[in-house]
Amino acid sequence: MSYEQIAWLPLCAGVTGVGLVLSFLLMRRRGAAAGLRAVAWSLLPVAAYLTGALPTVWRIGTAIGGFLTGLVFNPVVWSGVAVTGLSVLLFLISGFMRGRRLKAAASGTSPASATGAPVRSEAVTSGTPSATAATQPLPKRTPAPSPVSRAAGSKPAAKPAADDDFSDVEDILKRHGIG
Repeated sequence: MSYEQIAWLPLCAGVTGVGLVLSFLLMRRRGAAAGLRAVAWSLLPVAAYLTGALPTVWRIGTAIGGFLTGLVFNPVVWSGVAVTGLSVLLFLISGFMRGRRLKAAASGTSPASATGAPVRSEAVTSGTPSATAATQPLPKRTPAPSPVSRAAGSKPAAKPAADDDFSDVEDILKRHGIG
């Protein structure tokens, strides 16, 4: 339907009339401020018709509607959105990998080990086993004392000297039964 095929004066007058009736009901229910705001909104369709702004509003509305229907119903556009998402994902991954490589270079380790790639020793690449190619076992971990065993009667370990700053705070808390 084109702009010229619509009878705009009766349509705008009808929308304004319905709006004014609803504004009156709103004013009785919620007060004068809400009613006057609704009257202001109700007068906009007639104002747009009388000032000649209606054709511009029509063109803007049809342009937005055409853009959205072209975006939603066009599979080529959705494939473009998917490719854009893939591109953003690849940018993020490459930035993460580059950051790890720069961090590894600053700390002195090899970039291959920082990116998670396996590091191949000379003994493995030449095919001859040697003592240097053997893997070293991880150091044994000692479990930290659990809070249950500490509550059973054993005293906590001595605190380092850096915590001396908080000794007066700890004394105050103990006097009040906290901690």
